[in-house]
Amino acid sequence: MTVIAWIVEGTWPACIDAARTHAPEGADIVLLHVTGSEVPGAAHGAYAGLLGRARPERDPGTALEHLAAASADQLLADAAERLGRPCARSERTGRVEREVVAAAEGADLLILARDGDHTHLGPRSLGPASRFIVDHAPCAVLLVWPETAPGIATMPPPPPHHR
Repeated sequence: MTVIAWIVEGTWPACIDAARTHAPEGADIVLLHVTGSEVPGAAHGAYAGLLGRARPERDPGTALEHLAAASADQLLADAAERLGRPCARSERTGRVEREVVAAAEGADLLILARDGDHTHLGPRSLGPASRFIVDHAPCAVLLVWPETAPGIATMPPPPPHHR
């Protein structure tokens, strides 16, 4: 069995705790972090467009890429330590939602945390990337709350035509 745990700043501990709880002994666990390419790409473009290409060593996009890689490495190390069992680490760069779906190909389970509104039950508890991943994942998905789930009194009322 292969289990992918998508590691995101802020919600990763819940995903690791879910992997410890739900991944059977002997499962291949992969900790996945995806760095979006939008910010470094914008910095590269701005530098090239405004300042030219005469001094590539001063390109702020390269510095942002290095900072993102260091941050991802540290986050994956912290997650592996919390998991406390053998695992693989995978770092990808690109459109986050598409990279997560691609990484889940061939996996048996994908674990991710809600990344939207944590104060209410309902569809707004998922951000756009997580919604895409849930809708397109090629395997079973375990969706966890990053902290205690809100009570059912926070569930939105039914639409007027269903009352």
